[in-house]
Amino acid sequence: MTVRTTSASVRPTAAASLDATDRGRLLSGAHHDPHALLGAHPVPGGVVFRALRPYAQAVAVVVDGMRTRLDDVGDGLFSGVLPLDAIPEYTLSVTYDGTDFEAQDPYRFLPALGEVDLHLIGEGRHEELWKALGAHPMAHEGVLGTRFTVWAPNARGVRVCGDFCHWDGSTGFPMRSLGSSGVWELFLPGFGEGTLYKFDITRPDGTHTLRADPMARRTEVPPATASIVTESSYAWGDAGWMAERAERTAVHEAPFSVYEVHLPSWRPGWTYRQLADELPSYVRDLGFTHVQFMPVAEHPFGGSWGYQVTGFYAPTARLGTPDDFKYLVDALHRAGIGVLMDWVPAHFPRDDWALAEFDGRPLYEHEDPQP
Repeated sequence: MTVRTTSASVRPTAAASLDATDRGRLLSGAHHDPHALLGAHPVPGGVVFRALRPYAQAVAVVVDGMRTRLDDVGDGLFSGVLPLDAIPEYTLSVTYDGTDFEAQDPYRFLPALGEVDLHLIGEGRHEELWKALGAHPMAHEGVLGTRFTVWAPNARGVRVCGDFCHWDGSTGFPMRSLGSSGVWELFLPGFGEGTLYKFDITRPDGTHTLRADPMARRTEVPPATASIVTESSYAWGDAGWMAERAERTAVHEAPFSVYEVHLPSWRPGWTYRQLADELPSYVRDLGFTHVQFMPVAEHPFGGSWGYQVTGFYAPTARLGTPDDFKYLVDALHRAGIGVLMDWVPAHFPRDDWALAEFDGRPLYEHEDPQP
């Protein structure tokens, strides 16, 4: 296997070029399978490498420490054919403002979501969607990164964008459609905890909408609206209480007294962890067996007390992180107090970054018969 070792551009060939239709769809964010165009693919005469890196000054392929520069073919696309017998292990060296950054190519990875998940999603009976959809840090094919997945069956295309591309959807990373499931997927190597992101969705009419992740487990503090990649490191300390709960009399046959609380106004300005220092003993001393949190799922307007939900899987960031919320629940359990949470699936606000007409058509809501 040979590879050029100079930094000069490879010679353009017909195999390196994209069909005009594919090129247009890719650049407009409306291609269902960007992995078929980008990355590395066998062609007559070798292996073609293509990368979409808008605003990059140069892109090179690095194989076994040897760097070969690709040709700039316009609109942020770089391509070239290397005389190789097979697709090698490789990275990309991307130059911005005169500085080189070496990174894994997202378009060399197979899908990171399994067929069982897709089958269950397609049948509408996946019972752990939060594990299949959203942003999940993971190791995939031996590389650390984050798998992004979103259900957007009406979309013509979806791209991941965020602070890493200055919230410009046209410079985001195109995702692939996983068949008829309506799920779009992309594994981004090197991305992890703390990454701010949204999905740039191409609607059926070709227009774009920038949306927070419906399955996000962490969000920015309102009024900011981005989703945040997160991975829990919390170690629960309530094993004793959980074991006792499993053995005790059924809850509906035992004494049951509930203290309802709206956390942001019980002690205004306190965090989840500060509440954990006082709420458990307060509730226990009053003789309550349980607390019921008024809605804690993320919501944009604090005055709604949580009854206008935009993020069902993320505890509101106003009081801390998801692990901080777990700390509060853990403290209540260790004090012998059960926790109930008010869940509000019936309605949500129509903010243009959230759930309403998520992929250009009613998806999480019934279509209005009289728009």
